[in-house]
Amino acid sequence: MGRESVREALLQKANQLPLQPGVYLMRDEQGRIIYVGKSRKLKNRVSQYFRSGEQSAKTARMVSQVADFDYFLCDTEIEALALENTLIKQHAPKYNIKLKDAKSYPYIKITSEAYPRLVFTRTRAADKGRYFGPYSGVSVASAVLRTLQRTLALPTCKRQFPRDIGKERPCLYYQLGQCCGVCTGEVSVEEYAELIRCATDILRGNSAGARRKISEEMMRAAEEERFEKAATLRDTLFALEKLSQKQKVVAAPDTAEDVFGFYRGETISAVSIFCVREGALVDKLENVFGSDELLAEEESLSAFIYEHYKRCSEIPPRVLLSFAMEEEEREALAASLSAMAGRRVQLHTPERGELRTLCELAVSNARERATVYLREHEKSDEAMVRLAALLSLEVVPQRIESYDISNFGAEHKTCGMIVYENGAFKKSDYRTFRIRSVEGTDDYASMREALSRRFAHFGEDEEKFGALPDLILLDGGHTHVAAVRQVAEEMGIMVPIFGMVKDEFHKTRALCGEAEEISIAREQEVFHLIYRIQEEVHRYAIRQMTNAKRGTLRTSELQKIPGVGAAKAKLLLKHFGGLAAIKRASERELADAPGVGPVIAAAVYAYFHGKDGEEI
Repeated sequence: MGRESVREALLQKANQLPLQPGVYLMRDEQGRIIYVGKSRKLKNRVSQYFRSGEQSAKTARMVSQVADFDYFLCDTEIEALALENTLIKQHAPKYNIKLKDAKSYPYIKITSEAYPRLVFTRTRAADKGRYFGPYSGVSVASAVLRTLQRTLALPTCKRQFPRDIGKERPCLYYQLGQCCGVCTGEVSVEEYAELIRCATDILRGNSAGARRKISEEMMRAAEEERFEKAATLRDTLFALEKLSQKQKVVAAPDTAEDVFGFYRGETISAVSIFCVREGALVDKLENVFGSDELLAEEESLSAFIYEHYKRCSEIPPRVLLSFAMEEEEREALAASLSAMAGRRVQLHTPERGELRTLCELAVSNARERATVYLREHEKSDEAMVRLAALLSLEVVPQRIESYDISNFGAEHKTCGMIVYENGAFKKSDYRTFRIRSVEGTDDYASMREALSRRFAHFGEDEEKFGALPDLILLDGGHTHVAAVRQVAEEMGIMVPIFGMVKDEFHKTRALCGEAEEISIAREQEVFHLIYRIQEEVHRYAIRQMTNAKRGTLRTSELQKIPGVGAAKAKLLLKHFGGLAAIKRASERELADAPGVGPVIAAAVYAYFHGKDGEEI
């Protein structure tokens, strides 16, 4: 059946849809879901895709691959928005916009302990902790975390409270006045809870509330002649005021709002999000969307905003948009956000005045981010074209896989694999191969084993680990290349394979096949690209080998204890989080660990503490 016939059949099917809210799923010839969308009137929206007329290049590209579609009927637009979000997460369709990977955005977490801690994390777990963020980068989140810990004198050590109160002498930070000293037993649960409440207020953007509480407590301490306490609170108050002065004021002091600036170019789109708290611009988040991601339709922007706030801990009472939404779409999104926040959330597109100026500033930031992104990728594309010419490749490589062997003597032999795809490192596709069959430190045999295991997956699921790269780069010379090419030929794999050769200063100087060597010293863009790839694969391989070594060293010490094998050692390490915590644990705490029991607990405790309970 020709493409026009398919389009006519799909249009006929779409015209039979009801005029009610729902979610539609576009499928390609293999039945894979390539796009998920929603509409308050399914028939009208879906039929638009298959009618002749003007469509954006991105939309036309997606429609050209549609072989069929499914749909779900919903009672309300709010229900459709939630279902669309769930299906996008479940299927990760090729043409749907994607937020930056959730693992990449940093958060600050307040743990759910008797004495809660503030910790940095990249993942949100379904635990009882409270998460704040996401922040635009590690440096922003780390700066906020350090400031709070220093300002409020919160503990940063690994001790667990109340278990470790009074067990050891206070650390240097307590002596320097940078820790409140929970370990001394002089800080009550109530006093510590007040510090955490202040931290929570600040993380929510309400530093004024925290400053007011601290000021009241300072005055009360002074009246009661607790002058040392009053001085500590005074210093804390000064630190908080200094922190608030660093932020750029853009609105009235009681203003809390987010501003979404949307920019759409011919081949790229971007969204910049300003986070305004207490009238100050406290952070900025940016997302760039490539040529395959559809961000032109109204429902795509609605889905983007909905997903953004599903990840955020705080939804402000007002959200400003640089773009217009139809009234029904805006009301549905506002109702969904209000339900998430537990209070009314207003969505507004200002047309004039200071709020419009703020929206335009966000759009300018989005445009600048898109411009920088394109400039960087143009350089990458130029380097790829030149690399293809130097290596006489049939196609310009879009996906490059690189491999490096790392070991610690004859042990912990590891091969790291990294992926460079479409101008960026794709860390979700990184893999580690533990070398199992090679005796000694034979790097060539190790590389053969790793690549033979990798080649065995080619052709499985091209959306995952089965994708065939356009180029393989090995951290090594002619012999490495010859060894891997032999494996590829034996397994019928046709892919270009080259080595990255270093000079005596450990710097990349050339690429090599089995015999020839191609200098890249004067090819600046290519040299920079290969250098980055070689450094990244080397870093990754060493880190994975080091992790394997560290885990074995920890486990091996536990396995010296009678009755503790590899399985029990792993259980203990997983439960306590490390060897240091196991050493500090009481015999009762050891016995309460899953799968341990009193006999093993007694043996472990005796091993680390001796008969008299003294640590040895």
